Amino acid sequence: MNHRVAIIAGGTGLVGGELVQELLIDPSWDKVYLLVRKPLEWTHSKLELILADWEKLNEFPPGVTDAFCTLGTTIGKAGSKENFKKVDLEYPLRFAKVAKEKGVKSFFIVTALGADPNSFVFYNQVKGEVEEEISKLGFETFGIFRPSLLEGDRKEFRLGEKIGSKLAFLINPLLLGPLKKYRSIHAKTVAKSMVNLAWSGKKGNHIIESDKIATLGSSSARGNLENLI
Repeated sequence: MNHRVAIIAGGTGLVGGELVQELLIDPSWDKVYLLVRKPLEWTHSKLELILADWEKLNEFPPGVTDAFCTLGTTIGKAGSKENFKKVDLEYPLRFAKVAKEKGVKSFFIVTALGADPNSFVFYNQVKGEVEEEISKLGFETFGIFRPSLLEGDRKEFRLGEKIGSKLAFLINPLLLGPLKKYRSIHAKTVAKSMVNLAWSGKKGNHIIESDKIATLGSSSARGNLENLI
């Protein structure tokens, strides 16, 4: 597909930041729009910012071919289950609905390993609900990415994730076979896997769990995408 245009919601977060960089260096995308609450401190010739109000999202540029959603928070940071649900369910769904209305063909979202609308775990339940609701919109290509513990340089300090990261370094080599999907994974790998699935243009709904994300996000993936998706 020529003249592809991307729009990203959540592009200042851990995975989102990596995703922005991947799309900016990829010649397959001519332009990258980024929904933000305030201007960034850097610019790029392919990047255009859109100041967005998530309570009434209606700004959406023409010509977008691929929408990426990496919005997400924690219950601790959100302050309540209600606020968490707003960021992880209501905002992504609102973004997806506007994208669909504007004729966007492909939508890609990061949720979490264990996402299930019927889960007894609130976090996983909300992640499953957003997957389910967006899948009903009928995008030609819908990619769901379910990473395990995310590695990378966060802007904010999260003690639990720092401890988890150190434990993952010791445990990852022991997670083999069906357990590989529980290995921690770097945010850049998740971003690369999203771009590679988008680049493939393969239609349909795709659920990419963490072990498959690692394969799809490898540097050699594009030479064998047909067998990886």
